[in-house]
Amino acid sequence: HYYRGGGQRSHFDSVEKSNERGDRKMLRELTLGQYYPADSIVHRLDPRTKLFATMVFIASLFIADNIWGYLIATFVLAAIIRLTQVPVRFILKGLKAIVILLLISVSFNLFLTPGEEIFRFWIFKITKEGVRLAAFMAVRLIYLVIGSSLMTLTTTPNQLTDGLEKGLGCLKALKIPVHEIAMMMSIALRFIPILVEETDKIMKAQMARGADFETGNIIQKAKAMVPLLVPLFISAFRRATDLAMAMEARCYQGGEGRTKMKPLQYSQRDHDAYMIFALYFVVMIASRVYL
Repeated sequence: HYYRGGGQRSHFDSVEKSNERGDRKMLRELTLGQYYPADSIVHRLDPRTKLFATMVFIASLFIADNIWGYLIATFVLAAIIRLTQVPVRFILKGLKAIVILLLISVSFNLFLTPGEEIFRFWIFKITKEGVRLAAFMAVRLIYLVIGSSLMTLTTTPNQLTDGLEKGLGCLKALKIPVHEIAMMMSIALRFIPILVEETDKIMKAQMARGADFETGNIIQKAKAMVPLLVPLFISAFRRATDLAMAMEARCYQGGEGRTKMKPLQYSQRDHDAYMIFALYFVVMIASRVYL
């Protein structure tokens, strides 16, 4: 029995409801693709500068292979977060979406890396090299998500589209549809928070109708996702159709011959940012070679 005398909920029912609220909260806390309005120096940077800085930061994480490299990356990332004026808690809550991926990545590197054994349990063994690689992999994955989120948190979808199109303009000589590619990427990023919100609404509606997404084995949980995925796909296709009709109604014909109301222009702070990140990349290479 879920309910006892006096209309009070049982302990098991309250735990189940708490888990369901936790899942919906995790969906709402996905920060990738969201924009955080603020008047910081990072928000005022040219989107091409932020794209360049993000690519350099991601590349530097794969270059780093020692503690000094990750300390330098930590210092740079902390400085950027401070300059963005985005609350740290708002940035960190986006990491909840990658907890499972993070645990799988760390576990594989921790138990499957050969080397000097420091602990063994049954068929599993932990090596010194495995601990080092698992720690670096965890930090790398966390910094990748934070670094990518900072770009979308400080750049509107329109700015991101303009930055991608302008930055990849040299590819137009090869007959590559740069504007269309940039438009698709910006729309995909913009649809992430919209679909997350839609998923949350559908989950609430299905649970009100008695759907159970928690109990049962893997097959039963997979079957329980059908009432969630079907309306979600229908909603996504309907939104895509509405967007296509709106673009056609406004006579959208692609990027050929289009002009900008606010064309992108570099300022002195953009040149300074290019210099800082170029120096940062050189320092990261030096830390790998000499340290």
